[in-house]
Amino acid sequence: MKKEVELAVKIGVIGAGVMGRGVAQALAQSGSSVVLVDIEQAKLEQAREEIATQLRFRGLFGSSGNLEASEQIMDRIVFTTEHHNLSDVSFVIENATENWDVKRSIYELIDGICQQDCIFMINTSCISITKLAAVTTRAPQVIGTHFMNPVPTKKTVEVIRGFHTSEECIRAVDGLMGSMGKEMIVVNDYPGFVSNRISHLFMNEAAYVVQDQVASAEEVDEIFKKCYGHAMGPLETADLIGLDTVVHSLNVLYESYQDSKFRCCPLLRKMVDAGLHGRKSGQGFYTY
Repeated sequence: MKKEVELAVKIGVIGAGVMGRGVAQALAQSGSSVVLVDIEQAKLEQAREEIATQLRFRGLFGSSGNLEASEQIMDRIVFTTEHHNLSDVSFVIENATENWDVKRSIYELIDGICQQDCIFMINTSCISITKLAAVTTRAPQVIGTHFMNPVPTKKTVEVIRGFHTSEECIRAVDGLMGSMGKEMIVVNDYPGFVSNRISHLFMNEAAYVVQDQVASAEEVDEIFKKCYGHAMGPLETADLIGLDTVVHSLNVLYESYQDSKFRCCPLLRKMVDAGLHGRKSGQGFYTY
């Protein structure tokens, strides 16, 4: 049974993109105080508007009972471009792009800002938790937390134990997940972990099927929804994640394993070069 705890803590969230604002919303809805940090003020404003919109429409997406006022939830989130506002948080959940240099620079920065007992939670698709922990002075307090999109409605999180991650860290994160109404499945640290090591092969091969004109994107997805009972097809999923993120993740997997099975489909690269990033850009394998 999932143990739920009350946490009178402040939680930092880095990155105000799709995943970051979803994490911030889920935390605020569960009663936590949140500091949402992004280097772009425009992205923070977009996040503010998107979270407010999502909160207003909660009742249409399965929420029931007495819903807390959206304004009260929004008041728990501080939107800022200043990383120094993370100096008193108990957890940091980082959601930056799947790029090693970007993530490394973030951890080098916040390691000197955050209090010594602060736990760093890496929301990544493929990058090694152990490798990122090595750029900090707190490797036992670094853990992977791969949230699924959309974060507020997904009940399970893939949690990744780095080489040095302590049991105390895992228990603390388990408590935080419990307070959010989420279950966690703990796996070990290899690039891609479980979900993306498998799912990205799936999406990549689906793109090859479209590139080779075996079937259209719609036909590929319909087969997996109607024949296998999947909620979404592989190309709908790729659009939801973001085709640019899928390509970044495939590059990490290819570099990490040096295995040709992770070679990115040329059609995916071409689409990303053309600015077709999926739902977030309005066009991917489908039009939104």
